[in-house]
Amino acid sequence: MTRPKLVGFSANLQRPSKTRALVEAIAEETAARLPVEIRLYDVVDAGPGLGSAWSRGELPLPARRIVEAIEEADGLIVGSPVYKGAYTGLFKHVFDFIDPAALVNKPVAIAATGGGARHALVVEHAFRPLFGFFSALAVPTAVYASDPDFRDGVLVDAAVRARVGEAASQLAGLLGHAAAAALPPAQRAAGAGR
Repeated sequence: MTRPKLVGFSANLQRPSKTRALVEAIAEETAARLPVEIRLYDVVDAGPGLGSAWSRGELPLPARRIVEAIEEADGLIVGSPVYKGAYTGLFKHVFDFIDPAALVNKPVAIAATGGGARHALVVEHAFRPLFGFFSALAVPTAVYASDPDFRDGVLVDAAVRARVGEAASQLAGLLGHAAAAALPPAQRAAGAGR
């Protein structure tokens, strides 16, 4: 069985990034539960032409590759820093180029970072509706982390780390189920007898 393709996309504009660290933590925990092929992208990887593109054909090649990787993935981990109670404009702009059919029933883990706890509900009030539009399968546990949850760019808060583990378990479960369902019936039956 081929490994499911897991794409992490972080809307950070600089490196190092707490948002990227959070997306990486979820990816690592998912890989600890299920063998996956992981590719991680940051919005900064899309190049300076991303914001001025009005159509998919106008996207710079690096941005087009990110969009294609998101569409071709078996599962996603998405994250954005939060400003004024919402994900970044460039995060949304990337998803404006995604074919809506490409995310139907695709498992998605949601992550966000912000300066404090007052932004925590952004995962429920901004991210979930976006992925609901795409008919994606957002895992029940979203992960929000704020500045005090990190030390030197590393996620250290035990409660947030526990949520990372929960989200990763849910994502791995959905990816594993989808991978098993994609097997030919005879191979599924042989695996069930183990």
